[in-house]
Amino acid sequence: MTSETITAAAAGTWKLGDLTVNRLGFGAMRLTQSGGAFGDGTPGDRGRAVTVLRRAIELGVDHIDTAAFYFSPLRSANELINRALAPYPDDLVIATKVWPGRDPSGKWWWATPEQLRGQVEENLRQLGRDHLDVVNLRIPPGRAAGSIAEHFGALAELRQAGLVRHLGLSNATPAHLAEARSIAPVVCVQNPYGIGLRPGELVGPLACAEQGIAFVPFFAIAGTGREAGAGGADSEEVLAVARAHRATAARVRLAWTLGQGPNVLAIPGTGDPDHLADNVAAGALRLSREELARLDAAHRSGT
Repeated sequence: MTSETITAAAAGTWKLGDLTVNRLGFGAMRLTQSGGAFGDGTPGDRGRAVTVLRRAIELGVDHIDTAAFYFSPLRSANELINRALAPYPDDLVIATKVWPGRDPSGKWWWATPEQLRGQVEENLRQLGRDHLDVVNLRIPPGRAAGSIAEHFGALAELRQAGLVRHLGLSNATPAHLAEARSIAPVVCVQNPYGIGLRPGELVGPLACAEQGIAFVPFFAIAGTGREAGAGGADSEEVLAVARAHRATAARVRLAWTLGQGPNVLAIPGTGDPDHLADNVAAGALRLSREELARLDAAHRSGT
């Protein structure tokens, strides 16, 4: 590593409860496969995935987002993390998600409140840990207007039991966040967000900032491509800013996302070491007021 290498520390830090992390983290979803939408691609190269994870740590990444349901034929994100990084660095924070699950064939299912303990324990086994740093309750689309009290209450009990250190929400509306906070502390909200991808009825970065909560956007690079990844041409607004900084469009997208507030924690995922370095470098990209305004316009127009 040279003195010119940009590390995740360039993005600054924020806290997940009592855990301080660099604002530029890593998402593990894309480690398990090559190409295709999530769950549809061919198995990724195991050695390359291990290399990417170890390189992420070398580059200062201390916040990894994963899930037990991140797997493809022959590959499990949690087990790759365990193989690559155990024994874990003392400052590494690993966040995972529960409520959805997948059976060995890949078919999705949704846990009852009583089944959440089993999902937490499965994450613990795969990661080789005795507790989880952060567990996010991933709310199903069909529960947008419903209560999450039973499920979040079950996680709060696991927190009291010491299996979980901190709790968060994913795909959460303001009502979900208020209901959860009445049960137990919430340290983060994970919602889809990026240039052209607006939160709609879901909680956004500003609402989290007002409550001192970390906002962890996913699809910050993929945008409207979501699970399938970035696709199609970037808008001229994004490309113009990228040209001005001699940077990739992905780096510009991440820099804009981080610029939405000091409480924003980006978790871009990749199985490519070069893409990893480029993503981490987004933490050092400073956009001018004019560039931010141009990208804000692209965001409002959906591009």
